[in-house]
Amino acid sequence: MRLLKADITKVDNVDAIVNAANTSLLGGGGVDGAIHRVAGPLLLKECRQLNGCEVGQAKITSGYNLPAEYVIHTVGPIWKGGNADESQLLAACYRNSLHLAQKCNIRKIAFPAISTGIYGYPVVEATKIAFQVVKEYVQDNPGDFDLVEFVLFDDSTYNVYLKETGSNLIEL
Repeated sequence: MRLLKADITKVDNVDAIVNAANTSLLGGGGVDGAIHRVAGPLLLKECRQLNGCEVGQAKITSGYNLPAEYVIHTVGPIWKGGNADESQLLAACYRNSLHLAQKCNIRKIAFPAISTGIYGYPVVEATKIAFQVVKEYVQDNPGDFDLVEFVLFDDSTYNVYLKETGSNLIEL
């Protein structure tokens, strides 16, 4: 696993990027809007055919104009104080995205900090969940992934991830 401070739409060393989408899958703000803008109108056309996505679930499309061949769309939970199964739903986002990648023979994948933007999930708690789920999944499926990257857009989120892991390169 590796941490990277960058724009996920420009990452060119992975087969798939994960989109922190909304339930419509039709674009929005933050990471979702940026991915749709860079990928182009064919992404929106394909997403319309998917009929949305439930919170915690994941669906896959082509990457179109993005450097990554695929986009895995997952819908994170909106933070409601921690008593609405947010941690289980956020964990499901990472688990289901990895499972879908595995099913599609995707060996290199990049994740944003799901739900930590406009959805308000506290970054420290979200980081712990992300690392725990990814670490367990990769360890339970040895040899299935060559790279899992956390691509973080801003300094504050990157620094939280760095503090929680102790390094920008984490061997499993």
